[in-house]
Amino acid sequence: MKKIFAIISVLTLLVFAGCNKQFLDTDPTDRVSGTAIFSDAENAMTAVNGLIRLLYVGGWGSSWGAENGGLPAYILVQDIKGEDHPMDAMGSGWFYYDYAFDTFGDWTGNAGHQYQMWNFFYTLISNANYILANEDMEGDPDYKHYVLGQAYAIRSFCYMFLVQTYQQNGAIFGTNLPGVPIYTEPTVAGSEGKGRGTVKDVYDQANADIDRAIEHLSASSLGQLHKSHISLAAAYGIKARHALVQHDYATALSAAERAMQGQQLGKWDDIKVVNDVNKGNVLWGLAIQTDQAMGNYDIYNHMDADCLSTYSKARHLIGNWLYDEIPDTDVRKNWWTAPLPDSEWGTPGSAKGSQRSWCQKKLVYIDATASTGDHILMRTEEMYLIAAEAACEQGNYAKAREYVSAVGNLRDSEYAARLAKKEDSKVLSENTVGPITTLMDEIFFQRRVELWSECPRLFDLQRRGLCYNRAWEGTNHPSTCTAFTSKPGSANFILWIPQAEFDGNENMDASTDQNPKQGRNL
Repeated sequence: MKKIFAIISVLTLLVFAGCNKQFLDTDPTDRVSGTAIFSDAENAMTAVNGLIRLLYVGGWGSSWGAENGGLPAYILVQDIKGEDHPMDAMGSGWFYYDYAFDTFGDWTGNAGHQYQMWNFFYTLISNANYILANEDMEGDPDYKHYVLGQAYAIRSFCYMFLVQTYQQNGAIFGTNLPGVPIYTEPTVAGSEGKGRGTVKDVYDQANADIDRAIEHLSASSLGQLHKSHISLAAAYGIKARHALVQHDYATALSAAERAMQGQQLGKWDDIKVVNDVNKGNVLWGLAIQTDQAMGNYDIYNHMDADCLSTYSKARHLIGNWLYDEIPDTDVRKNWWTAPLPDSEWGTPGSAKGSQRSWCQKKLVYIDATASTGDHILMRTEEMYLIAAEAACEQGNYAKAREYVSAVGNLRDSEYAARLAKKEDSKVLSENTVGPITTLMDEIFFQRRVELWSECPRLFDLQRRGLCYNRAWEGTNHPSTCTAFTSKPGSANFILWIPQAEFDGNENMDASTDQNPKQGRNL
């Protein structure tokens, strides 16, 4: 039997050391192991913290560590493949090849994102399975439900991210398409690999897992012990996201409404920069402690132009079409620098001239010297926009306007007048840089601005069956990256499964199980 590539045992990945009081420490740690930890539900909190800690460690590929930074890096990968997030230059090359759709050959090695992302999410799944195998643990029921809720939610999140990365959206292209292998039991290096199954299989597993997570978190009185943990509200938020992918708009609406109950929307002071889990509008985020700073694989080291690192020389911009569509009365326009002639900027890389035109200032370090800044994974504003989209899809235009206005009115002093001009319609324009005329167009415009680079733009394009053209008139995409006039269902939108999986899994055959051929203009 061939050994399975993707699944790494908790016992080999994480080593437990510490005293009893560390069991109750809610700060994420990478220390956990041994069956003794599950002899008591309170002790098992260390396993949860180890699982959460994996979300923002590096080492998922054999090299290219600077773009190997766990979940924040992989969200970035899936955002820059859209049209709203140009990079102004190649710089040192980090992430630029993803942006330029020039990573096709990387699947054969162990360094690129094809390998990294597969390895990352299946390692998380393996660790979650290890926790879930101890469902009969003794101890305080509140802690037991909390621990199991975290594990089910993480596994659900991982399966949905995987299927969106390695296959087209089933609601558009059919749920009988090949999915990704599903594992629900603990695995070790010698475990037998699974076949791909179908997209529907993956959806069913992700749906069942998030429902189990909600059941367990509802049964616990602990609330959210740490913002890096998944609260009941965040679990409903994950359920709402899953439902959008599947075009189950009734579920998306009800789950989003449940997620926003008792939560607050962020005012401008809360979102001038989006990097602090302690803000009241944050449902879920990765709190980066000083002693766990991510170093050069932190995406802020790439995106924060003012940190003056080697990596930040390739600045991350907003697409100028989207920037121009933001009214001057909208405070979010301050998330990006205004366009100026090159002669009015300082020397690139200097404190005065580091940002350049259209450069983002939204996702940056809290403290560049200490390389610290939290990574926000879910905000209340997203739930309102999901609810608006789902209500609009069901023809409930009054409710859709209510929810999109709740966000828009906080950002734009003249938003009511803007929204009043939009036609009550669920039609979404196929031209992503065309006129914004319908209510659905407006909801997606608000989503593109509010959630810029927080929620992957590529995933929105996929689930709506859209394509785009970066080469609009006056585009600020570099000329080498505008020749990607895509099409719905483009093979470029999905990654190839890494060769290492085929080498190590006897139930996967590259000749029949690999994804469609990619190409620069598919």
